[in-house]
Amino acid sequence: MAHSHSHGHGRGHGHDHTHDHGHGHSHGHGHAHHQGASTRALAWSLGLTLVILVIEAVGGYFANSLALLADAGHVLTDAAALGLSLFVAWLARQRGSPAKTFGYLRWEILAALINGATLLLISVWIVIEAVQRFRAPEPVAGGIMLGVAALGFLINGLAVWMLHGVRHGSLNVRGAYLHVLGDMLASGGTVVAAAIIRYTGWLAADPVASLLTTVLIIAGAWRLVRESVDVLLESSPAHIALDTVRARLASIPGVESIHDLHVWTVTSGMVAMSAHAVVPDAKQHQLVLEHAHDVLAEMGIQHVTVQLECDQSFERQLHLHP
Repeated sequence: MAHSHSHGHGRGHGHDHTHDHGHGHSHGHGHAHHQGASTRALAWSLGLTLVILVIEAVGGYFANSLALLADAGHVLTDAAALGLSLFVAWLARQRGSPAKTFGYLRWEILAALINGATLLLISVWIVIEAVQRFRAPEPVAGGIMLGVAALGFLINGLAVWMLHGVRHGSLNVRGAYLHVLGDMLASGGTVVAAAIIRYTGWLAADPVASLLTTVLIIAGAWRLVRESVDVLLESSPAHIALDTVRARLASIPGVESIHDLHVWTVTSGMVAMSAHAVVPDAKQHQLVLEHAHDVLAEMGIQHVTVQLECDQSFERQLHLHP
């Protein structure tokens, strides 16, 4: 019985292993470069977010603007989310241990889930605030509100621009990006509301703008939460069809059948697979392994474990795992 690993993932069965590290160096270098760019963008965005927080909190107090104070509260949670994302980006680069063979990569997914869930909670709070403002509008210093909101919008725009180019490839960074984008949209809505209040006196513009912003926030947050939960439940990635993987492996010359097939995402951009293949002719085992690695690499699956079996061991597996 042969058993092949490409970067072992802790689901082994205690048999002899052969290792294949063919894809590692160039992929690792590119991944490290992307991580560095993401971390720098997150750090700058956190700094800018803290600046916005101070400006909007002070401006909201002097303008008596609930919209600005609510936006400052929104920004405070976003600063916490960016801080968490930055910490996780650092933590994910720490080396693993015998007890944590994948290191701390899954923290990225947990951070994305927390960010998404926080955004949904913030959205509920904004809706409640908006309903209260419809019922009891308060006088607002529209000029101060407009100036502060416009400044917040510009700084938020800069933070969004910094994260826009590095948001792909990491659920964690995408979660941070959605927070900052939500801030920018909220600031934009506050700018429009402030202009309407300043020049027409229609105070209901404030809650209307906040509700429109909330719809956009909820759409992105729900998608982020759903994808994070799928990764944590080790669901098959949306872009890889399990039936296609099974068919491609079964079509390799010498393979009689495939069973115990699993495909899952370890963390953003890292897809893993394990399978048992029945190959009656032991002389073909090495060729089948090499062919399997090539086929799966074409499908974007980097971490591969294939256990090769003869008929007898297949029957034994069925007996052990009915």
